[in-house]
Amino acid sequence: MEKPLTSWGRYPVVECNQESFVFTEQLEKLADRSEDFIPRGNGRSYGDSALGKRALTTLKFDKILSFDTAKGVFECQPGITLSDVLQVIVPQGWFLRVTPGTKLITVGGAVGSNVHGKNHRTEGSFSRHIIDMDVRLASNEEITCSPTQNTDLFEATCGGMGLTGMVTRVKFRLKKIETSYIRQKQIKAQNLDELLSLFDKYQHYSYTVAWIDCLTKGKNSGRGILTVGEHAAFSELIEEQKKEPLKLPSNKKLNFPFTLPAWVLNTFTVKAFNFLYYLKNYKKEMDSVVLYDPVFYTLDAINNWNRMYGKAGFVQYQFVMPLESRQGLVEILNRIGEKGMGSFLTVLKVLGKQESMISFCREGYTLALDFPLRKGVLEFLDELDEIVLKYGGRIYITKDARMKPDMLKNYPELDKFKDIVKKYNPDGKIRSAQSDRLLLTEPK
Repeated sequence: MEKPLTSWGRYPVVECNQESFVFTEQLEKLADRSEDFIPRGNGRSYGDSALGKRALTTLKFDKILSFDTAKGVFECQPGITLSDVLQVIVPQGWFLRVTPGTKLITVGGAVGSNVHGKNHRTEGSFSRHIIDMDVRLASNEEITCSPTQNTDLFEATCGGMGLTGMVTRVKFRLKKIETSYIRQKQIKAQNLDELLSLFDKYQHYSYTVAWIDCLTKGKNSGRGILTVGEHAAFSELIEEQKKEPLKLPSNKKLNFPFTLPAWVLNTFTVKAFNFLYYLKNYKKEMDSVVLYDPVFYTLDAINNWNRMYGKAGFVQYQFVMPLESRQGLVEILNRIGEKGMGSFLTVLKVLGKQESMISFCREGYTLALDFPLRKGVLEFLDELDEIVLKYGGRIYITKDARMKPDMLKNYPELDKFKDIVKKYNPDGKIRSAQSDRLLLTEPK
């Protein structure tokens, strides 16, 4: 039965028949039916990429198939979350080579979005570390693919938003660690120029990310805090930490208890938050050794944090701009400051070179911002789209809920991707609200 379904941004809401399965035989029967469907994980993407008339959710298809603790190779079904993977691998001295800003996505979602992290320049995206995987096609045939086997299917599935088929098994490599702690340094920057120079100065660190105050104007425009980090060695821990060097973070979380009224988030409250957040670092540089959760998964500590954006929900806007197009980054920050449409959570990273067919990542600056849904926001984002296109940038499909098909033209292998989708999904049986909107699947 169709019911209203949405993703983490709570926009849009789509009437959808959501079905789950535990065993392969159940999946075979569900996939054999004539109705269109889209694979769905934990619903943590922001837009409509996992929404459609029918969604087959993998959350109960979440078994660990093997774990080589000597070589650091993990094999699992797609519905297991990164959080559950970490619970198993960290006590054995392993970590994810690539992780996004939430551990509440599924492994299948990590493949479909080809997620990147704070270490893209050194470790690339999630797909770089996949050994092989199985994909169930629209025909209900299951095929094994890898960087050397059925490579077209592999390349189009990594970042392909589920349009080539349902990922049913993934085997991937892990990163060896001595401890579950991160040695981090935080450095304040007075403006965007200083912040970008700090990225260059500290590029030898594995993990780099910055928070930006997107509403500050004038000489302090783009001020922020750069955070860099490395996995801490045992010798770098204090005595208390050495008692349990592979300690897991606490599962205790705060809860955002209710949906805020729309009027609470406004230019004044965002400015006040940004002012206080910038001041929290009372020194120019601050060093610490902390568990991995607050470094990688800050917002996961708050259940239902999406409620802060109001009943209408929010859209996350993430783009990447080539390194040589730094002026485009400046123009977007200036436009946001002029309009007063600021974001609490403005995150800047520097990405490495593109390495997969439909990957969002390319060498450049990527900025992610959250905008509550209110009058004028979607039109404002259309204006930002024009700047992104002008400077050769592109929008992250995983975060998208509203862009027009023309925004995909800076994905250089888009036509090749569409051809492969048509090869393995010829009748468009696997499709989403997003794929229809962006013309990634042909209209029916």
